[in-house]
Amino acid sequence: MGERHLDDPDLPLEDMMAQWPQTIAVFLRHNMLCVGCLVGPFHTLTDACAEYHLDHDLFLIELMDAAGLGRTRIR
Repeated sequence: MGERHLDDPDLPLEDMMAQWPQTIAVFLRHNMLCVGCLVGPFHTLTDACAEYHLDHDLFLIELMDAAGLGRTRIR
């Protein structure tokens, strides 16, 4: 498997939080139950944003800022 990117649309939330644990605080700040959720290995950021009615692009910016990745990779 190649290098994973936080903005990969197929990246499971569980993998995201494992690779970038700083993102956990963002999920908690939005009162999301994604941290430790049983569907974390299957849900993506798109799924979570749809479930919680969040703007995907704005939420991704928050995650990338928390992970210290900047915004250059956002599509």
